[in-house]
Amino acid sequence: MDKPEYCVVALSGGKDSTAMLLGMIERGMQIDCILFCDTGLEFPAMYAHLEKLEKETGREITRIKAEHPYEYLMFDAPVRRGNDSPIVRRYGAGSLGYGWPGPRQRWCTTRLKDMPREKFLRELRKQYRVKEYIGIAADEQYRLERERNKNPGHVHPLVDWNMTEEDCLQYCYGHGYDWNGLYGQFRRVSCWCCPLQSLQEALTSDIPTEYPIPENKRINKYREKWCA
Repeated sequence: MDKPEYCVVALSGGKDSTAMLLGMIERGMQIDCILFCDTGLEFPAMYAHLEKLEKETGREITRIKAEHPYEYLMFDAPVRRGNDSPIVRRYGAGSLGYGWPGPRQRWCTTRLKDMPREKFLRELRKQYRVKEYIGIAADEQYRLERERNKNPGHVHPLVDWNMTEEDCLQYCYGHGYDWNGLYGQFRRVSCWCCPLQSLQEALTSDIPTEYPIPENKRINKYREKWCA
């Protein structure tokens, strides 16, 4: 007997996934779950955006989190490293934590988003044939060449609708979603310490006071340990 279909919208909260969700609702498409992986590092305006989405669409957003928070993984998690690891050579074999993530070592995405999402979906797949909707814009089709995006259970509506990143942003603005001006201030509006910016920028950027981030004294610990 075939499993029933279950449609999951992967919502990061950014312009692309928001435009995808709104477009799916407008088109009357099947939506069984709207899934948000909460890293605990989003801008306050992003959390406010999610609350607004829930209120105005009448759709509940399912929020999931990793077992361990970012700070634990960054500073305290036991990590197996080979003897030839630069960290082992410089700081010793007993060094804990993954350190600051970077474009080539995005453990934060893997540990805080991918693994919790897969754990959640794995349970659903026991009962359903899961179809996951991913917000890749039409001008990001190079991302479709990546192995992780070739999953036959993935659907990319923005590509089908020929909506570019700019189209998505303007579409959201037109529907009253502006993230309290975040897209006018930052290149990326996901985690405030996103590794897809330079380490120097992440550590020294002047965050405008109207977009406060939670005080994180352990960033100073990071400076002392890794940036000396």
